[in-house]
Amino acid sequence: MKCNALIKYMKSNGCELVREGGRHSWWINPGMNKRSAVPRHTEIKDNLVRKICKDLGIKSIK
Repeated sequence: MKCNALIKYMKSNGCELVREGGRHSWWINPGMNKRSAVPRHTEIKDNLVRKICKDLGIKSIK
């Protein structure tokens, strides 16, 4: 999955960017107080997308 599509999906579910790390961006779901790291790659594997969505407490996109 494209990273831009994942970011758009996370934003539409109420997630917010917390900070930029060395190789990852940190995102938080303020409604559930959950956070996850999202790597800054053009393509993110589907298994990792599912894990990020689970960590943030949102429905999986794939």
